[in-house]
Amino acid sequence: MNQTFAALQLGPAKRAAARLAAGAQTGSGSCRTQSYATEAKKKNPYSHTIKLPQTEFPLRADAARREKQFRHRCTDALYEWQLKNNRGPQFILHDGPPYANGDLHIGHFMNKVLKDIINRYQVMQGKRVVYIPGFDGHGLPIEQKALETLKGRDRDSLDPMEIRKLARNFALKAVARQTESFKEYAVMGDWAHPYMTLDPSYEANQLEIFKAMVEQGYIYRQNKPVYWSPSSRTALAEAELEYNEKHVSTSVYVKMQLTDESVARIGGAGKVSALVWTTTPWTLPANRAIAVHPDLEYVLIQVAENSESGSAGYQLLVGKDRLEAVTAMLPEGSTIAKVCMLNGKQLEGLSYSSAVSGKECPILLANYVTSDSGTGLVHSAPGHGQEDYEFGLANGIEIYAPVDDNGRFTSAAGVALAGMEVLGEGTRAVVAMLRDAGVLLHVQEFTHSYPYDWRTKKPIIQRATPQWFANVGSLKASASESLRDVKIFPEFGRRRLESFVAARSEWCISRQRVWGVPIPVFYNKSSGEPLLTAESISHVIGIIRERGTDAWWVLSTDDLLAPKYRSDGNTYVKGTDTMDVWFDSGSSWKLLEQVSERSEGAYADVYLEGTDQHQRRRDGRRWRLGQQRSI
Repeated sequence: MNQTFAALQLGPAKRAAARLAAGAQTGSGSCRTQSYATEAKKKNPYSHTIKLPQTEFPLRADAARREKQFRHRCTDALYEWQLKNNRGPQFILHDGPPYANGDLHIGHFMNKVLKDIINRYQVMQGKRVVYIPGFDGHGLPIEQKALETLKGRDRDSLDPMEIRKLARNFALKAVARQTESFKEYAVMGDWAHPYMTLDPSYEANQLEIFKAMVEQGYIYRQNKPVYWSPSSRTALAEAELEYNEKHVSTSVYVKMQLTDESVARIGGAGKVSALVWTTTPWTLPANRAIAVHPDLEYVLIQVAENSESGSAGYQLLVGKDRLEAVTAMLPEGSTIAKVCMLNGKQLEGLSYSSAVSGKECPILLANYVTSDSGTGLVHSAPGHGQEDYEFGLANGIEIYAPVDDNGRFTSAAGVALAGMEVLGEGTRAVVAMLRDAGVLLHVQEFTHSYPYDWRTKKPIIQRATPQWFANVGSLKASASESLRDVKIFPEFGRRRLESFVAARSEWCISRQRVWGVPIPVFYNKSSGEPLLTAESISHVIGIIRERGTDAWWVLSTDDLLAPKYRSDGNTYVKGTDTMDVWFDSGSSWKLLEQVSERSEGAYADVYLEGTDQHQRRRDGRRWRLGQQRSI
């Protein structure tokens, strides 16, 4: 016993040496060592002195398998249990749908976990939490990602249904991946029954909202300038823009020669031109007027360039406050002399020959003209800008934009320009034409902030095209009133949202793509007049609720028309525009009608989204803002 106890106190190597030594003394080393080891394994006289905790847990954690079991109990099972067993009031956190165009990122994680914290807290308060996850499945980003999977095929030759099938499959696969990832976040919710904007029932509900807006006069069609993305070939809403602070543009100072009658009227002599400045030379083929301010002062100057140039001199009409800046642009050695002073009202009604088109156009009054930059005379192209558009409407000027869907000049801009990209070679060609015609006073490049398509990261243009709009200006008063009943955290978010509501008057809701909810409009084949009535929309809704929006592209016009219009003596064609994807997500409140226990007031208790989301979804939510609460 003493030898054994001493051996236990030694290290492993020394214990082995001790056993061998003991065996050598008895003359049977190997047998003695084996006997010792066997006895030690059979019974350890000291094991009863060590007290260890007893557990049924296996030695290995086996987390890969067991974590899923725990997760199910803490998420799906807990969600069902609290709905059945909690006795408190219903609590609804309405999920703003994430976009189904890729895998999740840290922003998704933060969004869903914050929502889950709120929901679990409400469960512990005894409330019955309703949380239906959503997925946004339509729109240009998904369509583009789906088309990227095609290699070696001409995308422009694809049938609309081919594109829609590709986009649908892409979106559904993204939803499946995102769902599994969200579940791994251990987010509690009704994952077995999520809502998707591409579901036929959801699409039909969205069109019900659209129909109500049509009935109340909020929807209209107009040929007016919109933000147009040549890279996406579709109109964009303001919320779909981002600004590149390092964009380089070309600015030009151009002489627009006055007609002989106008020269005589202001007391000029020889070649007299109104000097205009623009940072978009490509819009000069669409020039239809020059705007001057009625209260600004203008000066007519005689310019004599140096004798070596061979110039006989000419006269320029510029704003008095811009004379010094204009003089600095004249060729070195030039001299000027003031001929006379005029105010803006005296210039109204003068006419000139537009520098590129040669069209005779008027000089008109406009209060938006300033003398802060440029020349005090503003080139106006009503087909390429909102201010110019409103100016054109007020004065009965043609809304003209000779640019196609690809951002290229059409033949209407002239043979020399047709087919050129307006933001590239088209701009350079216009500058060259001005120089050759002798009407280019000065040209320079400058870096400034310019709007880009937030999806393609490429510059956009403003271009007049027939589009569908929502008159959200008519909703401002009711929306602002509804915001008073909404608690917003942090509070500065209220001011931001209120400013958005106050600043917007219209929303371009039409998109020139195929993956989306169609605007259910028909056009008279002879007159082009749209057919959009409650009855025509209701008939389409019934079809889409049963067959989905694919029916709009698969069925004939006669099948889609309400019976009343099939025999009214007119021939119709169905429209090809789809709705802005933000109309989709902005309609999600409609599904809460089916789950909320409230008969009036707000359907949802909480919205929780990033500020970029309430900015982008604000137009759709404004329609039903009084029926929801937001956080």
